[in-house]
Amino acid sequence: MQNRTIARELALLILGQLQDRHAPEATTTEQLLAQAMASLNSHLRESLDQAAEELQQAQQALLDSELAEGQLPQVREHLRQGLERSEQVLNRLSSSLEYPRLLQLADQQDLRHWALLRAKAVAEAQPQLDQGIDAVMEGWRLTRLPRIDQDILRLAVVEIDEFQTPAAVACNEAVELAHRYSDEAGRRMINGVLRRYTTAAAR
Repeated sequence: MQNRTIARELALLILGQLQDRHAPEATTTEQLLAQAMASLNSHLRESLDQAAEELQQAQQALLDSELAEGQLPQVREHLRQGLERSEQVLNRLSSSLEYPRLLQLADQQDLRHWALLRAKAVAEAQPQLDQGIDAVMEGWRLTRLPRIDQDILRLAVVEIDEFQTPAAVACNEAVELAHRYSDEAGRRMINGVLRRYTTAAAR
């Protein structure tokens, strides 16, 4: 199951490289994977840079709390900010530790095969996928979301409908992908849309 989880993440990265949204051809497979790995490397560097910046902000907030000695409300606020920043750094670093492992495992043939199957399935069925997702968006359209969130949703729906992945597993892994590549608003949106989708599909 862990291998399938990694394959889904690779599929998401491959989808990000499909500019024309057509299914990947065999001749472009290695190129797409290379681009996906380059994207992952870039994401890792950005994540580490952001963690370093947040750590500096946390340190500054703690320093400000010392300078505000005797002003209890300001001290509390600076401490709160410092703790929040520190927690963000720890979460970001924890997530980033998985990237080198993903890069290493991406060379495995079975993982590449599973990832490409999923990316191809999303690309080939995108109009139908978008229609099904739009039906449960409640006043929104899928195309209004950031592209990474769109692809996470499409990938989850393909997992459920085509690869017979249990809905709970597909939803949990979609939220985990959003945790890595999206933001808090994206995670909430993805979770809510997939819950409505699976509820509607079960009727």
